[in-house]
Amino acid sequence: ELPPSEFMQVADSTWLVLSVVSNGRAPSGSQATGVTKIARSVIAPLAEHHVSVLMLSTYQTDFILVRERDLPVVIHTLAGEFDIYREESGESVPVSCDDVSNGFLKPKPATSRTLHPVQSPQTRFCVLTVAPDTLPAIATMLIDVLFYSHSPPREADASSQDLDSITFFAFSLIEGYISIVMDAETQKRFPSDLLLTSSSGELWRMVRIGGQPLGFDECGIVAQIAEPLAAADISAYYISTFNFDHALVPEDGIAEVIQLLQQRQDSGR
Repeated sequence: ELPPSEFMQVADSTWLVLSVVSNGRAPSGSQATGVTKIARSVIAPLAEHHVSVLMLSTYQTDFILVRERDLPVVIHTLAGEFDIYREESGESVPVSCDDVSNGFLKPKPATSRTLHPVQSPQTRFCVLTVAPDTLPAIATMLIDVLFYSHSPPREADASSQDLDSITFFAFSLIEGYISIVMDAETQKRFPSDLLLTSSSGELWRMVRIGGQPLGFDECGIVAQIAEPLAAADISAYYISTFNFDHALVPEDGIAEVIQLLQQRQDSGR
């Protein structure tokens, strides 16, 4: 319904959303959350079969977006590990590999994946939610933060941007559930009694993937971060955007995360 505009870029693919439900079968003793939970069972296999994904972690759960044309590959790849359902008129209908006939499995590429540089600003972030009935009380503040509080990035030196601090604000509204990621300073502008966080109230640090816009065709970008964090059992929220990917990890674990990712970068050279 948005009118065409020279100022709006639209990716030429249609994407489908995968929601992974664990059924309570998470490995015993594992406390990791976010993308780490599904790294081995979903993210890594899709990367190996050359499927590009977008990842969206929210306060409530995690979603994986795959291109509609890759659906046959996705189903063939995940059917051995998961029961797969599609939603039709609000009902969950089982899907099998035999139901997919509009494509073939892609051959695995012979080339190795590109390991993108990672950067970690000093900014501290909060992962929050808001009760839907209290949203009107902070609507004016949300609009101000989203559209008026920050100057646009300078195009000329975006790739060499100083990442001591970073402007990042993510708002999602999915099936009535609200999820917000904001920096700790911005949080102070909101009424504290309306923003809900986990009982521990932890702060998060960000790892931004890519020195320049990543595009949508490359596979393995999410896996580059998710696999080593899963191996170390480190929780992470992951948010793909139009230009870059971002992983949020607990503040007290950022040094270990940077070390793990640097080791992976060095071993890939």
